[in-house]
Amino acid sequence: MKTYPKIRLVETTSLQMEEFREELAMYDGLNENQLYHYYEPKIGLFIAESPKVIERAMRAGYEPVSALAEKNHLNQEAEEVLEKISDFFSDKEKEEFRVYVCDHELYSSITGLSMTRGMISVMKRRELPTVTEILEAIPGERIRVTIMDDVENPTNVGAIFRSAAALNMDAVILTSTCSDPLYRRASRVSMGTVFQIPWTFFKGYTPSKDFYLSDATDSAGNQGAVNKQDSSGDAGTEGNDRKVYSYIDELHAAGYKVCAMALTDNSVSIDDPELAKVEKLAVILGNEGMGLPESTIAQCDFTVKIPMAHGVDSLNVAAASAVAFYALTLSK
Repeated sequence: MKTYPKIRLVETTSLQMEEFREELAMYDGLNENQLYHYYEPKIGLFIAESPKVIERAMRAGYEPVSALAEKNHLNQEAEEVLEKISDFFSDKEKEEFRVYVCDHELYSSITGLSMTRGMISVMKRRELPTVTEILEAIPGERIRVTIMDDVENPTNVGAIFRSAAALNMDAVILTSTCSDPLYRRASRVSMGTVFQIPWTFFKGYTPSKDFYLSDATDSAGNQGAVNKQDSSGDAGTEGNDRKVYSYIDELHAAGYKVCAMALTDNSVSIDDPELAKVEKLAVILGNEGMGLPESTIAQCDFTVKIPMAHGVDSLNVAAASAVAFYALTLSK
């Protein structure tokens, strides 16, 4: 195998190797919530999957801790990432960066995927900016940001990030009951675009998702099922009586008009010319099953719908986001 300065390739046949037990446990023994709290009270860790996602995370300033690679994938894209990791630590005091190299059987048993992307890495989280810092840093006069309100499936979160980055949205802000964009599946589905567009949470975010690296489903077969909690640790309630966050007042105070993506009797079309006239617009996407609470919709300046045919009444939130972002950024 090729060698790289400051990188130690460790042939791994078992996750029980005594010398590296603690570091290897990050890949199989800890769930995402435990990784988040790993250095508590300091900021914790997350898993980045695939060379592309790892490279984009590093480009955004996230520091890798170690990596796990499938031996057959240590070429081309993986080699490029290893070279970047070597360069990343070239002027740092870290003695060595360990890459645990294993066969396909062990790698797939850890990741839960038979079709693997060849490499995953434990990485250090970074302090998130505040909402005010995000909004004040956006350049230009015609601004479009998206708000995710209780989007709880990490696949949807990742897909929305990918569309937001590709379709010229300026930032993403999430409520506390959304899935974490740095959870492995979310960042994987986003193709690393979570590291290419500014984002943060409205204050009060406390991760409560209990995803394991195997991407397990719940008893009903729902991927990424969660037990929601609010910022005080209380379990969230179902239905339209769930807690509504006061983030709309914060957006209004920052000079934004706010539109809710929802089907109501007074919804306007996504191509309504009045929307194009708005200089600073925030677009809210709601929960996969329940949409947005009526009380949230009532606080918005616009309620917007996507015209549909063949009797279809709604789209998946990720698909709807792509249509909305394209339509609402045409005037930028």
